[in-house]
Amino acid sequence: MSQLADPPPGLRERKKIQLRQAVQREALRLFAAQGYDQTTVEQITAAAQTSTSTFYRYFPTKEDAVLDDDYDPLAEQTIAGRPAGEPLLTTVRAALAAVVAAVEADREQNLTRLRLKAAIPALTARQAVEGRKTFDLIARVVAARTGRSIQDYQLRLAAAALTAAQSEASRYWADHDGTDDLAELMDQAVTAVGPLLTALDPCAG
Repeated sequence: MSQLADPPPGLRERKKIQLRQAVQREALRLFAAQGYDQTTVEQITAAAQTSTSTFYRYFPTKEDAVLDDDYDPLAEQTIAGRPAGEPLLTTVRAALAAVVAAVEADREQNLTRLRLKAAIPALTARQAVEGRKTFDLIARVVAARTGRSIQDYQLRLAAAALTAAQSEASRYWADHDGTDDLAELMDQAVTAVGPLLTALDPCAG
């Protein structure tokens, strides 16, 4: 049985979300136009018509203005809403489809983010930390849906493979300027690690 969705955020929370998005949008626009290192927080906040204190409230560092996104929570929320007895591979595909739709909704902004992550050493280093967070999320939700321990070695191998595969799909998409179908790339990524996920799935027995 699927879980009830969280209630929509109130007006005040929506305004906070919109402001955070506006600041990030201006940051990425300036990074693309004049360079990451050449862009200051003061320039970003001037473009977004807000204050530096507001910037740091949402983004502790300039790096966070590139790295911050809502895609892991979106994937987790999507998985939470899927039927309990659904095959694990179907659940994973649904979660990635939701993420792909969100990425495509801000296509140019996300292409900029991915290019910056690949080009700026500080962002590349931080991305390794972010990748670990994605691994932890995948391991946690797979454990919950399969009944296995989060320390199960086969589960951790599957989570690591899926983390790497979806990350490579994103990089490939950005390297080719978004000309490939991101949904198809992600689907191929899931297919590549499908046997590892299926082996964990009690519904596949």
